[in-house]
Formats: sequence, structure tokens, C-alpha cells
Amino acid sequence: MLKSNEFAYMDAAKLSRMLHSKELSPVEVIEASIARIEVRNPSINAFVLTDFENARRLAKISEKRLLRGEGGVMEGIPTAMKDLFDFYPTWPNTMGGIRCLKNRASANFNVYMERMVRAGAIPLGKTNSPTLGFRGTCDNFLFGPTRNPFNLAKNSGGSSGGAAAAVADGMVPLAEGTDGGGSIRIPAAWCNLFGYKAALGTVPFICRPNAFGAINPFFFEMALTRTVEDAAMTLNVIAGYHHADPFSMDVKCNFLDCLNGGIKGARIAYTSDFGIFPLEYEVKKRVEESVLVFQTLGATVEEVDFGIRRTHQEMSDVWCRLIVMSALDAVEGLRKEGIDLINEHRNDLPPELIHWIEVGYQTTLKEYLFDQELRTEIFDAFQNIFAQYDFIVSPTLCCKPVDNNDDGNTLGPSIINGDSIDPLIGWCMTYFTNFTGHPSASVPAGLTSDGLPVGMQVIGRRFDDIGLLRACHEFECAQPWAGFYKIPDSRM
Repeated sequence: MLKSNEFAYMDAAKLSRMLHSKELSPVEVIEASIARIEVRNPSINAFVLTDFENARRLAKISEKRLLRGEGGVMEGIPTAMKDLFDFYPTWPNTMGGIRCLKNRASANFNVYMERMVRAGAIPLGKTNSPTLGFRGTCDNFLFGPTRNPFNLAKNSGGSSGGAAAAVADGMVPLAEGTDGGGSIRIPAAWCNLFGYKAALGTVPFICRPNAFGAINPFFFEMALTRTVEDAAMTLNVIAGYHHADPFSMDVKCNFLDCLNGGIKGARIAYTSDFGIFPLEYEVKKRVEESVLVFQTLGATVEEVDFGIRRTHQEMSDVWCRLIVMSALDAVEGLRKEGIDLINEHRNDLPPELIHWIEVGYQTTLKEYLFDQELRTEIFDAFQNIFAQYDFIVSPTLCCKPVDNNDDGNTLGPSIINGDSIDPLIGWCMTYFTNFTGHPSASVPAGLTSDGLPVGMQVIGRRFDDIGLLRACHEFECAQPWAGFYKIPDSRM
């Protein structure tokens, strides 16, 4: 029988090969995953719902398929889904720990779960998220904070923080996340994972009743993984056209076949701060060292000026005003179901979210159009750089993981290097590519002196998932990060 800690840091690609060759059975893989969740989750708070009975049932079905020589790409692989705008039949959906929604279930699948289950993956439960995903940390009034496997006093990052902690702590090899401002890449940076946000249209994102609700800014769905190979394997399953997404494309590509080929001759534009963000010294140092790895691979690295003339506070306010439109969609949708969050369940929402919801209701069309103009300035700045360079590299975040609060309302820093910053999203250099739609990823760049992970963001040209995945894979081969997982595992 596979022991839980023996399975813990085995990547999905290796698991898949062993399952299909019958060296392992889905039943023992799922039992090992369940055992580890039972031991590790109480200290981490990554999973907020588990369904082990269903997982065991699916594992037996999966085992029969594999014994017949059948089975999909993800056959028998454990996974999890985020508790936000993500659905699996009969599972409660609290939209990020909203107390009055704790028993509200859905009869639907989201794209990740539908396509992964069809490919044989086995869902074990739902992972923690902040309320309506409206911040870069992971905490809420119903479930509390998700703790960082590298230091339990610290936060995992958000909004896909439960997913990131579950993968980083070896409970599952991959877990679903969504990204409307960095919600895959932020927790990936703080939990030492590979967090990939694909190009606009590569992976469908379904919104109803408003099919265009995921454009302010652009929303994305993907898995948090420990390797680039696992991300490519996931893309092979979930990428491609979906009739319900007006932006999805007919992707005909084997992403695993595209990882090799090198990046010799590539031109990389490096920025430590996009000219506007305050940055902690250790974060800057780790990323400055890591970006030079690309030079050893034959690429050129040059520091560039983006020419952004807005302040970080102006831009984080734009993100908040735009993304709150999705929150208003959710609030109004629940009102139609008879659930009035603002008037009857106001105490279920953090005050920062209530503030922006009120701003959203008061925003005029003129103000909305002006925000889209500021968003266009960022798009133009990126496109101007990509006229000369193949990739953009920056730190993923401005700071190290923050301490958890005990009130369900953990925030990011409000001051960095003496500069006031928005504690919701202002310390995240990720939301720019949600404005623009460029593919982007966070790769582990090493650990700080106190053993906390730092992420480096790599951004590709629009629609160039292949090029970006290849660059990240080459970096991983040159500066492997798998050994860092021994640090959280040493708590056992």
C-alpha cells in the first residue's frame, strides 16, 4: 500500500504513468491522499469540504477502467476545486466562506471539473477562498485563514489559497484555481508552486446569466501544480473551445510536446517594479538572481522602462472598481434567489468588500469608461514592450507572505518601504495581465533568509502559451525547485 508521505510530492505526470502501467492503483493513490489530508489539513485549513466516500467510489470505477487497458489522461489522479464561482453537483458553494451560503448547493459542473472528471481525475473536495475572491489573501468569516505550509503563522495567498496550500503541502498533486487579478499566481508565489494563467481564450471560463461577466477584468481557470509538465498536462485536458464562452478558441495543440526546444536567442524584458510598485528588498534580490538564469540558457535579459505614468494606487483602484462588477453580478443573482447579502447578511461580508460594492453601485458610465481607458494604457505599455521582446519578467508580488489574522479578515500589507499601498491587491504585480489577456505564470525563485518562498512572474505575448510554457520549463530544468518541498514536509 502506498504511504501518504510517499505519494505526497509525486507529480501528476509520474502518477499517471504509474497508474497506466498498473504499478499503482487509483484506490491506493486515493487512500494515500485521503490519509494525508486527514493528518495535514487540520493545521493548514486548505480543504473546507471533503467527499471521501464519492472519491473512493470513483477510484474503484477508475481501477476497473485501467485494468481493462482504458482510462483517460488524468485517470485516478486526485484533485480538488476552489470554493468560489466553481461548481460540482451536490457540493455546497459558499462563494468564499459566506456564512449564509454554507448549505447552498449547485447541480452544475464548472469547466475544470467537467473536463478533468471526464479525463478520469478524482475530486476529493473543495478548497478555501476569500469572500467573492476579492483580495490577494485567503481568509473568510466562515472557514478562517488558510495557512502557509512553509510557516503556519503566515497566509497562503489568495484567492486560490486553499488550492495552493493543498498542493504545496502534498495533499493532492494539482488543484483548480481561478484568476481575476492574480488569484492563481499570488498563492503560487507564496507557496512555491507553478501558477499558470493561460492566454485569453485558451481555457474556457463560463459565466451565467451574464456570458460577458468575466471581462472586467479577464477571468481565467487553471490548476495550481508543482511542475510545468503537470500544467501542460492539465492544459491538454481543459483547453479548447466551449460553446458557452464567447472568447474560447479551438486549441489544437499537445502542450506536453511543446515544452522542449530551448529559448536560445529569446529577448527578455526585466522590470523589478513596472516603475510604480514598492518592493521588499529580499523579494527583489531573489528575482534579480533568478532572472539571470535565462542568460545561461542563451537568452538576453535587459531592464526596461514601461513608461507607466499612473501610480500603483490609481491602478489598484481601477482593478477594484472593475472587478466589483462581477461581485455585483453575484449579489444580484443571489437576490433573485431570495438571499439579500447587503441588507440581510451584511455581517457575512468583510468591510472592504462592502465598501467596493457600494462604490460599484454608485459608479457612473463615464467613470466606467475612464477606467477602461486606464486599462488600455496598461495594454498599450505591454504591447510596446512586446514589439521588441519575447517575454517580460518581474517579481510576482511585492512582499513576503503576511501573518494571519484571527478575525477572518487577513489583509495584505498596507505599507511597503514606507509607501502606503492597497492591502487588497496593491502589492500584487499580477493584475496587469488580467487587464490585457497576456498569458503569465509565477515560477518559484527561491526562498528568503527566513525560509519563505518568492515567486517570479514570466509573461508571454498574447496567445503564446507554447512559448511561455517552454520558457518556464527551461527555467525549471535549470533551477529546479522540487527540493524545497522537503521544508513543509519536515513538519510530519
